[in-house]
Amino acid sequence: MATEADARRICLSLPRVVERPSWGQPAWFAKTLMARIWEPGVLTVKTDEREALSGTDPETFFWTPHHERSPQLVLIRLERVDVEELGELLEDSFLHAGGRTGNA
Repeated sequence: MATEADARRICLSLPRVVERPSWGQPAWFAKTLMARIWEPGVLTVKTDEREALSGTDPETFFWTPHHERSPQLVLIRLERVDVEELGELLEDSFLHAGGRTGNA
């Protein structure tokens, strides 16, 4: 089971990621928004796999009508993913948000 603290730790371990509030919730930015707490226990990330994730596990991966116009955004119920999977999802979101590894 992953937590908001796990999300924070993973995000801040990525190069040049900063934390600042977005809509009153903790959020992490590479060049653009990469992840944000949507509500307690639910994290928003960017991915090209939204449909596949929600199709495989709709109790864990979902979106609201607010997210319809942003097809790369998916919501994750943190209590339903392990820390390793969360790390993979956040690394993918980091790349979607313009983050880059290394010194470049």
